[in-house]
Amino acid sequence: MRGEPRRSRAGLGLLVLASVTILTLDVRHTSGASPLDPLRSTVGAVLGPVEDGATAAFTPLTDLPAHFTDVDALRRMNDSLRADNDALTQRLRLTQVDQQRATEVRGLARLADRRHFGVVSAQVVAMGSAQSFSRTVTIDAGTSRGVVPDLTVVNADGLVGRVIEATRSTATVLLIIDAESTVGGRLSDSMELGFLDGDGDVSAAGSLELSLIDHKVAPRVGDSVVSWGSEDEAPYVAGVPIGRVMAVHSSPAELTQTATIQPYVDFSSLDVVAVVTAAGRSDSNLAEGAAR
Repeated sequence: MRGEPRRSRAGLGLLVLASVTILTLDVRHTSGASPLDPLRSTVGAVLGPVEDGATAAFTPLTDLPAHFTDVDALRRMNDSLRADNDALTQRLRLTQVDQQRATEVRGLARLADRRHFGVVSAQVVAMGSAQSFSRTVTIDAGTSRGVVPDLTVVNADGLVGRVIEATRSTATVLLIIDAESTVGGRLSDSMELGFLDGDGDVSAAGSLELSLIDHKVAPRVGDSVVSWGSEDEAPYVAGVPIGRVMAVHSSPAELTQTATIQPYVDFSSLDVVAVVTAAGRSDSNLAEGAAR
């Protein structure tokens, strides 16, 4: 046991002596090549890769604060860009709606001018519930603007329906697609008269059934149908487009032929409409919209 401390002290002394010798040799050759240069190069070659590896390993740790700062900044930028994109998308949708409404108003103005109608423009603000078993819509024009029951309602595509109730500021319109609705119609090519009944379906699959007065006349697929008209132009004025013949059905037992009519109006997306009033000038809203 005593020999171990002596050997340790002897080893320490040798290390100290070697260190002093190395330092002395290195100092004496500061102006030229040092005899320690080969040893220094060898040690550098051995330890250099280890040092580089340690530096590469610890660099990500030292860069962690900057990394998290960059991620937070990118996240904030992404949130800002997403908000800007949502705002632009909303503005685009509003612009598209405005453009569509302007197109409908111009179409109404052309229809009114062509048929010499006096009209009051309005917008659909509500649709009757399915539980009511009737197909109606509410518009934002009423008696204060000359809208009363039994007036024709149209849009840029054709016949929509007729007013059945009116308050000072609103009116209820019964759509021609309603199952209880009957409209006088005329084939535009042959001028044959008939009656159209709705099937109550306001979707794109909805249709009207045309029964001609002259049972011997056969409608043709593709024929256009317009409104026949009513006495004193109430509740329907004449000449408003209704739809076109999609199919013809024969009934040998009754010797009659009926036709399925696809309406021109899309009843599921009604927006801008016009109420046909007594002959005269259209309201200023329609005139201004047509000028856009």
